[in-house]
Amino acid sequence: MLKYLLDTNVLLRFLRGDDAQHSPAARALFSDACDGKCVLILTEVALAEAVWVLDSFYQTEREQIAEWLHKVIISAGIRCMKQDEMLDALHRFASTKCDFLDCYLAALAAASGDHLATFDKDFDCFDDIKRWQFKRSEIETRTNGGDYSPTSRG
Repeated sequence: MLKYLLDTNVLLRFLRGDDAQHSPAARALFSDACDGKCVLILTEVALAEAVWVLDSFYQTEREQIAEWLHKVIISAGIRCMKQDEMLDALHRFASTKCDFLDCYLAALAAASGDHLATFDKDFDCFDDIKRWQFKRSEIETRTNGGDYSPTSRG
């Protein structure tokens, strides 16, 4: 069976139906996937780009973005990498003001139990994740002996 890595532009033409030539072609491809003729592989990057374009360029409501993409992810013939985490990220995106990448990181941290290393206070709204705690005193003690930044290495 044919498998296609789905580019964001095909996903957007399918969702928006706003191009006379590309939108019908995208609908036909998704129909073929639904009928079992092919598999469309939706990557995390393509989905994140779709969220960004729909939000920033088309100014689509967050809830609408989450609803559309949720339907795509669970459709027959679609294989979404990290499906459960992507669905969780879309839910977080629809219900907060956090950007999608932060929602995706929170979803990954919640699913894996890993701690999230961030200085971003936006993550305060997620009570189901564990975070690295920045302690200035420990950092100052550790870095007094040398510079550990990537730019200091020759």
